[in-house]
Amino acid sequence: MELMHRPDIQGIPDSQRSREFIGYAHLGVELGSRVAVDTLTRRLQDDGFPLLDGPRLTGDGYYESMVADPEGNRIVIAE
Repeated sequence: MELMHRPDIQGIPDSQRSREFIGYAHLGVELGSRVAVDTLTRRLQDDGFPLLDGPRLTGDGYYESMVADPEGNRIVIAE
């Protein structure tokens, strides 16, 4: 996997989160079970990572949570 920075991608000026950018949504990891999602989510929260959403069952049937890394990037933890 390669993650790149492109200075020509503009921020979304009226977004609720000032760190939202056009062209990047999130990084996701799949763990294989709901218990694993709950466990990792709880551990990351305990370690001080902000919980942004979940854990929850999404409208399209995924069980997931979302946390922010130290730089504010969104990380989805999925079943």
